[in-house]
Amino acid sequence: MLVSKRVKRLLQLVPGKKRFGVYRFLPFFFLLGGAMEWFMINVRIGKETFYDVYRRKQSERQYEARMGKSE
Repeated sequence: MLVSKRVKRLLQLVPGKKRFGVYRFLPFFFLLGGAMEWFMINVRIGKETFYDVYRRKQSERQYEARMGKSE
């Protein structure tokens, strides 16, 4: 219970409750989404980023689809 009271108190500190309601948290979600996108583009784990793996898998699927049609 102590944690939920602290969370409620923290959420009450965000301004705009009367005017925006629950939408007052929207800027935080935009920032979180932007940070995730930046992380997936720029941070390398091993030698690859998320998008390197995505592009490779996509080209493998296209190659397999072409080979399947030609058979």
